[in-house]
Amino acid sequence: MDYRELGEKLNELLRLENEPAAIKWSVGDPRNVEKEEGKSRFCKKLQKAMDGETFYATLEEEECMGGARYSGLKDMREYPANVQSGAFMVPKGLYKSIPAVQRSRENETYMNPGIFNAILFAPLSKAEFEPDVIFIVCNPKQGMEILHANAYDSGSHGIGADAAPVCSSMAATPYMTGKVTYGFGDVASRQSMNINPEEIMVSIPGSDLPRIVSNLGEMRTKMFFK
Repeated sequence: MDYRELGEKLNELLRLENEPAAIKWSVGDPRNVEKEEGKSRFCKKLQKAMDGETFYATLEEEECMGGARYSGLKDMREYPANVQSGAFMVPKGLYKSIPAVQRSRENETYMNPGIFNAILFAPLSKAEFEPDVIFIVCNPKQGMEILHANAYDSGSHGIGADAAPVCSSMAATPYMTGKVTYGFGDVASRQSMNINPEEIMVSIPGSDLPRIVSNLGEMRTKMFFK
């Protein structure tokens, strides 16, 4: 399956203004892909891929503690106590209290640490690997059509993401659940990325992309989607 062709078809069918980002976890350093230069946050890596860059990153290139933890590159137990408790988030205004942080984390998804060493990022239409997750920034109508295409032949429903960081909600969640996931991002990621106020986020498990693209094409011949 050529995911580059699928990416071009997806862009054509939805008339996307933003290039989808392809994400893949790797147990070792990938071959024939350049390592990211310098450090950046996980959400900024997504933006780089949307802007056309192809690269891979390890823990050394991850600037954000959450990005390292949720993407499985570092074990939460390796962080200092104020990070494990979430105390550092209270003065930032993300939560009112440590109990609120802890309760929130009970519902957040993260990749199991100690398995993967690197993560590949690329624009979908240029990805020369089979992605685990496709991350899309789009308008609500385009997001709605993706959800309809997901349900079209399967009756499956997507799942809504809450206020967790995008490295959790829009990357780890679709990977771990195998579900199309939609959301609005979190305040930190929206500040780090070039996202317009009216845009939303949708992530598709890589294995579902061929089916969803095919369904979008067939739906275009039907009354509601012409």
